[in-house]
Parts: sequence; C-alpha cells; structure tokens
Amino acid sequence: MKTHVKALIVGGGAVGCGIAYHLAKAGWDTMLVERDELTAGSTWHAAGLLPLFNMGYATSHIHDYSVKLYAALEADTGLNAGFTRCGNLRMAQTDARMDEYMLYSATAETVGIEHEFLTPAQIKERWPLVRTEDLKGALFHPTDGYINPADVTQAMAKGARMAGCTIERRIQVNGYDWNGEEWVVTCDRMIEKGGNLVPSGEPFQIRAEHVVTATGNHAQRTARLLGIKIAAIPVEHQYIVTERDPALAEWRAAGNPEHPVLRDADAKWYVREERGGWILGPYEEGAPARFPYEVPAGFRADLFPLDLERIEEEYMSFIHRIPTSEEVGLKDDFNGPICYTPDGNPLVGPAPGLRNMWLAEGFSFGITAAGGVGHYLAQMMTAREAEIDMASLDPRRFGRWMTTEYATRKNEESYAHVFVLHHPDEERPAARPLRTAPAYDRQIAAGAQMGQVNGWERPNYYGPVDAPEGFDHDARSFRRGGWWEYAKTEAQAIRETAGLIDASAFAKHWVSGPGATAFLDWFTTNKLPKVGRINLTYALTEAGTTRTEYTIVRRREDGYYLVSAGAWADYDADNLRKLAEEMGGEFGPVHIHEVTNQWGVFALAGPNSRAILNELIRAPDPATALSNKRFPWLSARDIELGMCPTVAIRVAYTGELGWELHHPVEFGRYLWDQLIAAGEKHGMKLVGARAQNWLRQEKSYRAFGTELGRDATPLEAGLDRFVDLDKNFNGKQAMLDTGIRSKCVTLLIDGPGDADPWGREGLFLDGEKIGRLTSGGYSVAFGKQIGMGYVRPDLSEPGTKLKLRMFGELWDAEVTEDSPFDPSNARIRVDG
Repeated sequence: MKTHVKALIVGGGAVGCGIAYHLAKAGWDTMLVERDELTAGSTWHAAGLLPLFNMGYATSHIHDYSVKLYAALEADTGLNAGFTRCGNLRMAQTDARMDEYMLYSATAETVGIEHEFLTPAQIKERWPLVRTEDLKGALFHPTDGYINPADVTQAMAKGARMAGCTIERRIQVNGYDWNGEEWVVTCDRMIEKGGNLVPSGEPFQIRAEHVVTATGNHAQRTARLLGIKIAAIPVEHQYIVTERDPALAEWRAAGNPEHPVLRDADAKWYVREERGGWILGPYEEGAPARFPYEVPAGFRADLFPLDLERIEEEYMSFIHRIPTSEEVGLKDDFNGPICYTPDGNPLVGPAPGLRNMWLAEGFSFGITAAGGVGHYLAQMMTAREAEIDMASLDPRRFGRWMTTEYATRKNEESYAHVFVLHHPDEERPAARPLRTAPAYDRQIAAGAQMGQVNGWERPNYYGPVDAPEGFDHDARSFRRGGWWEYAKTEAQAIRETAGLIDASAFAKHWVSGPGATAFLDWFTTNKLPKVGRINLTYALTEAGTTRTEYTIVRRREDGYYLVSAGAWADYDADNLRKLAEEMGGEFGPVHIHEVTNQWGVFALAGPNSRAILNELIRAPDPATALSNKRFPWLSARDIELGMCPTVAIRVAYTGELGWELHHPVEFGRYLWDQLIAAGEKHGMKLVGARAQNWLRQEKSYRAFGTELGRDATPLEAGLDRFVDLDKNFNGKQAMLDTGIRSKCVTLLIDGPGDADPWGREGLFLDGEKIGRLTSGGYSVAFGKQIGMGYVRPDLSEPGTKLKLRMFGELWDAEVTEDSPFDPSNARIRVDG
C-alpha cells in the first residue's frame, strides 16, 4: 500500500469518490481511504434524487455539472451509474410558490439549466394520475431525474482508479499532524469483530501534501481530530416505499413514460416511481439531529426506527396528490442520518487555520453534489481557485463562536426548511438572538426588525413600534414585502436629513509589527494610506480574482486597522494569517489580531450628519473640528463624543456626507443614546441594512459576496482606480493574464410596479443572455428599480439598452454611468 501521496481523501461515499475521480483526472497522485466499505455512510440509503432546483449560483453550477457528468460516466468507465432521466416536476399550490419558481428560473437561466413552466392543465394532460385542481402551476426540469447512489459512487471510484487513484477500504484515520511540509496521517486497519468494525491496534502512517476530508456523518470526529469546528451534524431523514400501485402499473403498461420526480413543495415532500410503486420522502417539522459529537462505534450501515406519526400530514397530502396511492400498502422504509449545516449549504474549501487541509462536509444533497463538488474542489486545489465563486460554500463562513448546540438547532431548522418558501428576505428564527451589540434592546424598542449576519443581530429595517392591525413584521414576499415602505422612508432620510445605522457586525482586524507595511503592500492592490488616512483596497486570490475588500485605516507607521464585510470575519482572519505565515520572514514580523468583538460601529450619514456630531463633539474648537480642513474626506481622527472615545472615519457607504464611528464596544449603549438625542432635532431616522443596500447601488459601490468575488478580478469589477499597477502585489500577474471577460455595470430598470430585482436576474439583448445581475433594489433618487451586475465588455458603456427578466417578463434596463447619484461626490465632500 502507498505511504506517500500528493492528495489523500478520507471518506468513500459519493462525495469522496467524486473528488478522487477529478483529482486523479487532473493528474495528481491520489489515494482514498474509507473506514468501512464504499457507500457505507449516508450514500447507501440516499434516495438518489438529482434536484437541479437551487437558489444559489454556485450550488446550481455544482448540481448542473453533476447531472451532466453522471450521464457520461458509463462511456468513460464502462459502468452504468443507474441514471434515469425522467425529469423533475415542482408543483405549486400558491401564487407565492410560483413567484419563488420564477425567481429560481432567473438563476437557472443564468447558469444554463433547461426548464419550463407548466399550467395545471398541462400537468394533468401529461400525468393524469396527479391531482391538479388545487395547483397554480409547476416548474419542470426535463434533464433532471434520479440515480442509483451505490452505482454512481462505484462508477466514479472506477474512473478514479483508471486515472491512477488508489482506493483502500477498512482504514480508519485516527490522527492528523502537519510537519511543516506535509500531513502525517495516522491510520489503523479496521477488522470485523462481533458484527462491528474495530481497530486492529497496528497503527501506520500515510504522508500527503494535501488532505481532503469527506467524512459525512463522522464530521464531528474529524473536527475533533483536526482541532477545528465543523458545522456539519446529521439529521434524521425518512422515506417510505409503497407496494405496487395498480393504476401506475396500468399507466406504464400502456406504453406511457415514467412519471418525473414529483415535488409538492407546499406539502413538503418528493415522490418518484419505484418498481411499480412510489417512494415518498417528506421534509417534516421535528426531525431530530443525531450524533452531535460522534457516531457510535457500532453504527455502520444502520437505520433508525420509522416515525410515521411525525410524517402523517405529509403522507396524507401524498394520498391527496396521487389518489391511487390511498389503497397501496407500505413495502419498505428508511430513516437514516443525512448531514446538514446551519444554512443548508455544504462546507467546501480550505479548513480554517490549517494548510493544505480541505473540507468537503455537510452535504444534505450529497448525491446531487458529488460530481460537481469533485470538479470545482479539484480546481481549487490544482489551480488555486475554481472558475466559479465558491465563497458561499466556504467552511470559514461559520466562525469560532459556533457551538454544538447552535449547529444542532440550526441544522434541524435547515432540514425543516428544505421546502419552506425561500424568500430572498427570509430570516430564520432558530438560535436567535445570539450575538447582540449593546444597543440591541434600544433598537428592538425602536421597532428594529432584525436580520442575522455571522451570528450578529443587525437591523434590517425599523417598522412601527405599535404596528397597525393586520401588519405582520414576519411577512415575506418575492415582491415588495411589508418592510418596503419603511426601507424607502429610511433611504429618503439619509438623502434628505440623516440616518443612523448600526454596522457593528463589520469584520475588523489589527495588523501591526515591523513587517506590517511591507506585507500589506504586497497583500493588497492599492497604495497604502498615510498615517491618519484611509484607502479602499482589495486582496486577491492566486488566480487574480477578488478574495476580500478592505477599508484600511493607517493608525501609525506600522499599525493598520482593517475593516471588511461582516459575514466574513473568520474567512478574512484565516487568509491574512495563512498568507503572512506563507511569506515567512520576507517582510519581517507581522502581528494579526481579529478585533471584531472589541469595536462597535455606528454609521451616521446624510446632509445633517455634521450638525448632529457638532452637538456631541468635545474639542478645543468644536465649530471647526469636523470641517474639511480639519477632518477631510477619507481620513480618520480620534475624537470624543460626549464621554465616548471614538475613532471617527470620514466615509459613508451610502454616498452622503457621513462618518463611521468606531468605538470601544462597551460604550455602545451610551453612544447610541447620545446620537439619538442629538439627532432628534435634525430629522435623523434609524436606518437598516436594506435601505443601505439600495443606497450603495446608487453610488455603484460594489459589495463582497455579490459584485466582488473569487470569479472576477477588480479590473473586471471596474475598480481600476483602486489597483496600483506600479507596485507588485499578490495575484497581480494572474489578474493581468485573465484579461477582461465581463464588466460590472450599474443599471436603471423600468420594471414591474410591485417588485424589485433581487440580484439573480438575467440580462438580455435581442433575446440573447449577455449577463446577469448580482445586486438589485429600489432607487429613491431615481424613483425606479436599480441593479448591478456583469455584462459582456462591449455592452458596458453608459446608455446601452438591455432587457431584464423578472417574473417571466422582459423589462427595460439601461446601463448608467458609474455612481449615477452624485457622480462627482460633491455631497460626500461638502464642507461645513
């Protein structure tokens, strides 16, 4: 057996074999070890469905790649993967569900996934066994279907072996040690004893440059061995197999095609044909998480007892939808563990704090994802980045603050939400509130309706404290929800008077030491600011795309305060530390400290913001302390606001005169109260994240995770002014070599009167898809919809007229100049 390889994969389910297949195809010396037999985990009891439907851009690409790969596996390996391409019919009982499907259709269209909408009459005509009188319609994927999980896993395993991969069964990993150059993985052979697998007691080692863990239900054991946190914990999923349905048998005997996989999302189940009967898989409330710490030693290809009472409602709705099933008995049942994560997306990418350690964990749709994850993770490992932005699946999106109870509760919620309407403005309630800033109670009392980012509670908007009868703060919509008018009022306040935003969730890092200046100069694209000044800049991937956006405040010659997106604190910390360590002594000592929890941030913006601060500032010359001469745009000053020491940064994400007020977090409640009192006579309103998102689009301010990501360079994002090509920085040559494949633009849109784009919609010219939105909303300045996105470079000039698809219709959209609101920044620079 090999004892040294370039890549070692731990876990022999569908995901592990998909990764092995692609790494071996890429020419890497690859080995896979499995503690039991291939497919012995969740793979063996999976229903084998291949749902292309997904709201996420990256996940849609992954699923689409998998389906195409599985159709070609037999030609490549000689093994039939058991793929049945019968289609997938997602039925809708409500108009809201149809709106969801139309929003998904926008994502599918940008990815290139074939689909069509069907009326109830068309459904009944094609599949008369399905009851349709209470349906609004359906979304149909003709290329979808199902596959035999064991067969597709074995086919990918064979393909991996054919490409040179070694696969070893009955080997358990018991330890991981990094020796500075490679991983030393301690293993033991597993032997059968009394029906259980037990270690032989004869440990040995495998050395590997890279390790990938795809350990499925054993993710918590993997986390403990690695000394990290992994948010993957299994949840029970049960499905039942019925006896033969005579009506179905008659339908097929007459030469009719197999039914598509049927999904009644409003009833929370899927159904497909199985040997003349039906498989019913519900996603019910109350499914418990299992194995929050470790899978019991004796649990192998085992199942849990079926709990029919828990799925009674779903079972009855199945009978309603397919009436012929009422007299059909149950033939078999399965209730096994399937891994989930708090947001339902898998964990794919670098392990936090560990070099050359890669995670592929938390797959609730592992069969669907296995091929695509193998493809894109192999790209990340061999080419240093995937061709699509994989940040939404990055394992570091869940911070070190995460606990077992949090992951357990959120994963149970994630399971129950599989078929819940996925509104773009949805906020799931489990395990909340958790991380709160000091002014949280004040904000709640003022009507704040909270969202969650990286565990932090953050106001989305402020609704009425005494809500009128019938007003529902929790009402969600794919169109303009109940919050829309309140967000509009907030946005108008910032444009006309002033608004106060709690931005404490921003990620913050302190970088210092003798090597800090040289390191950050290499790490980022822009010139470093002088002491007391700030710059906007970007850190790149090795592929030349955007890893992170930073506001850098230079506090002293060798001390820098870095501010970045709130959802990415651990992601940014890990990248900073790894790259500083990788460069070794080239720049001298660099000290990196995450200080997110030490500093609160209030953003005050609007024409009256200077007047409000003048009420509070304590200085020898308060009348001029905030003037352009004493406090210019893009500078930082230590000031005192009442009794609160504050690092004030003259910048505003909303494009108005404004300051970010960074303060020691323990002063948060005091400073909030002072600002509220001072702002009252100046017309200040409290403002949430949704209004801020609209306003930043009026200024064409790109946001990480939407316009900015690991699939586009800063030059493609139109950020040339923040890229200093006269200096050497990480990823520079790769960025230049990439060229300009597409360009980021801002568009004003004449869309429907009751809806705004969400940032997922396709852009068209003469019926051809030429780009897509990445952000969307409403512009109070222009009185119409606004959006940002990417188009072909030749279509990026202001005045270019395009079409945008929303709710199945095409609407006029025009490319504007960058920063269509106040393009000269006169309002930001206004003196006083």
